Amino acid sequence: MKYVFALLLALAVTSISFSQVDLRGGMGVYFVNMPSVIDYLNQNFAPADQQLGNFNSAVIFSGEGGYMLNKNYELGLEVAYLINSYNFSYTLGVYKLNYGIVMPSIVNYYVISGKGYSFKFGGGIGLRFVKADQQLPATPSAISYTSTGFGFLLKADGNTLLSGNLYANIGADLRYDFNGEPKSSSGYLVNNVYKKNVNFNALSAGIRLGITYLF
Repeated sequence: MKYVFALLLALAVTSISFSQVDLRGGMGVYFVNMPSVIDYLNQNFAPADQQLGNFNSAVIFSGEGGYMLNKNYELGLEVAYLINSYNFSYTLGVYKLNYGIVMPSIVNYYVISGKGYSFKFGGGIGLRFVKADQQLPATPSAISYTSTGFGFLLKADGNTLLSGNLYANIGADLRYDFNGEPKSSSGYLVNNVYKKNVNFNALSAGIRLGITYLF
């Protein structure tokens, strides 16, 4: 029993000796493939000369806290917010579809670090919370739709020292999110061409710039 205790104590001391916390914040540009939404817009609202492509740009804001458990392993908690909007003008008014997705994720990283720099490679999973607002032409207000889902991500981050404990951060992400079918009090978004509910499932990739502070 005393050997087991000694081993646990050694592991705890080792973890404490490497433990450190970092906080990251930044923003970036994503390219998002959301097939069901694109079909819905192209088939129902987008004019012939404004048809949307498979991938469309969106803006993402993100913050993350990480805890180093040893010199090569970090556990992180990221919260990201992706936003995008589509607008088409008609004689009767403007069609608008705006959406935002809150994306909290637990991320496991493999870390390579040296004096004044670090590289992190990781993957994670988390819940996804969607809010979409649709306003039809000649209508006074938008209708809000919400859904909850989950998603996966792969990440690569690089940090280089600016001064003290402050680092410049650049990162690249690849995500697949099962965002579900948003619903309002009056029902789902429906693509009448396919006779199907519109889902916000998405494949996305992008780059981020920001800063990291190491405690």
